[in-house]
Amino acid sequence: MARDRMMLDVVIVGGGPAGLNAALMLGRCRRRVLLLDAGRPRNAQSRWVSGFLTRDGTEPFELRRLGRQELASYPSVEIREAEVASAATRDGGFETILDGGDRIQSRKLILAPGLMNDVPDLPRGRDFLGRGVYPCPYCDGWEHRDQLLVAYGPPDQVRGLALELSIWSSDVVALADGSGEVSEPPRRSWAEKGVPLHESAVEALEGDPEGGGLERIRLADGTVLETSALFYAFDECRQSHLVKQLGCDMSEKGAVDTGHCEKTNVPGLFVAGDASRRVKFAVVAAAEGAMAAFAANTELLKDDLR
Repeated sequence: MARDRMMLDVVIVGGGPAGLNAALMLGRCRRRVLLLDAGRPRNAQSRWVSGFLTRDGTEPFELRRLGRQELASYPSVEIREAEVASAATRDGGFETILDGGDRIQSRKLILAPGLMNDVPDLPRGRDFLGRGVYPCPYCDGWEHRDQLLVAYGPPDQVRGLALELSIWSSDVVALADGSGEVSEPPRRSWAEKGVPLHESAVEALEGDPEGGGLERIRLADGTVLETSALFYAFDECRQSHLVKQLGCDMSEKGAVDTGHCEKTNVPGLFVAGDASRRVKFAVVAAAEGAMAAFAANTELLKDDLR
């Protein structure tokens, strides 16, 4: 189905919850769809998907497998393992170029590539990502409830994260990353709320990332924090290069500025999932994929009736 010069209804870039759910809805509308998946999901190192009704605790790649299995029932939907090199508007539609040189033509385009996390500059921080080092307490706070939780980040951000973590534990420590001096008022505020503040640099993360995960954090001043969970507060996510190539307007927070049903400022282009919203939950990404599919199908119908 997806060969050079053959016009598809919709190309979807990204095979996570947003892309899979968009493909599902469009398949049910009998639209000719190609889903392109590079196979590098943001949550690849996570142990589970959280807060997803009927799938809470499912491994990320198992969720994707189940989604693909469901899509097999819809003959108008094709999935290809492929890296997208570039995309551009062409003759009222879109041209998506793959790394191998294939050029895919489509009437509409849905970007659902997610975001890529830049892990904080911590010793072995990437080793422990998803195994004790986390960006989202909503996703992993429950599993570490009532334990010592560490909030790590710049002084102007870590306070809010530390207070947020108090939902899951009464034993919370704030750990500044050394990017700025903490003034006295925040210190007093944290102390009043029972949140100790450490400003010494992280010297080591210890534990077994392949087994039980993080076990302790050693600071340069000799302090040892016995903990299995460090949550970090950074605006550290990188957008797909396709967002800039296609000329998407961006919000102040660096996300794609989408409107009703994930529409962008580029006609016929929709952006769903983490790339378009502040709330980066898998279940929200899936919902945004469904909304983008609804909007794309509605536009296709209107185009056909003109």
